[in-house]
Amino acid sequence: MRLPHILLAVAVAAVWGVNFVAIKLGLRDLPPFLFTSLRFMLASLPVLALGMRAGPPIPWRYVIGIGVPLGAVQFPLLFLGMDVGMTAGLASLVLQSQAFFTALFAVFALGDRPGPRQIAGMLLAFAGIGLIATEMPTGDSLLGLLLTLAAAASWGLANIVMKKAKAPDLFRMMVWVSLIPPLPLLALSFLAEGPDRIAHAFANLTWVGVGALVYIAAGATLFGFAAWGFLMRHYPASLVAPFSLLVPIFGMSSSALLLGETFTTLKLAGGLLVFCGLALSVLKLPALARAKA
Repeated sequence: MRLPHILLAVAVAAVWGVNFVAIKLGLRDLPPFLFTSLRFMLASLPVLALGMRAGPPIPWRYVIGIGVPLGAVQFPLLFLGMDVGMTAGLASLVLQSQAFFTALFAVFALGDRPGPRQIAGMLLAFAGIGLIATEMPTGDSLLGLLLTLAAAASWGLANIVMKKAKAPDLFRMMVWVSLIPPLPLLALSFLAEGPDRIAHAFANLTWVGVGALVYIAAGATLFGFAAWGFLMRHYPASLVAPFSLLVPIFGMSSSALLLGETFTTLKLAGGLLVFCGLALSVLKLPALARAKA
């Protein structure tokens, strides 16, 4: 994997990690389904600047195939899970089980076969995540955990469709994909959250809530998934997916700094295992390269 692409993957992980703090802050002002709908409404605005006549860079079946699991399923489940009790740090950790779902789906859909080094690296990294999880705060609801796991599975499915779509322009793809979720989620918001709660949210919206919405739409949605889709298109899913293991490191670090969540020595040790597993999975070992030569 080329160094610029490794750095891009790390940057995406950082943006997505801080994203969990933004979600937690935004949920103070907006209910989860309305929040998700507004996120994708904002992310789809560049369609107006790019022009509707050109159309999406991929067939509509792929636009819908990505937009439904990614926007209409994954994020509502994640936002709802965090709204009912998942902390930002724990959510950033649990959601990365999408790497397992992605690798599993890729075996059947793409014929990918992760090598022994990739498998060992992922096992090492998830051992680190397990170590971190032992000191996560108690009291998070079982429902929140199950919702976040379901969101991870939906993300894994979206990763596979991105890989198959092979979009030539990932930014345009994500803009058009963002057109799919808003209306269904807005309808769901009216049904589940009610007009009164929606009106109250708009009437009491703060600059923090607005900032969180802009960060999530522009950073995590447009930049994050466009870059992630680019990586998934150029490398096997089993090679790209381990980078998501960096997300909880950034997520828990930013949560500790901005939300006051604890970050103990044991969590740092778990983070080191995650980084070691990532290095084993994605970096070429000089000794092995010389031996092959």
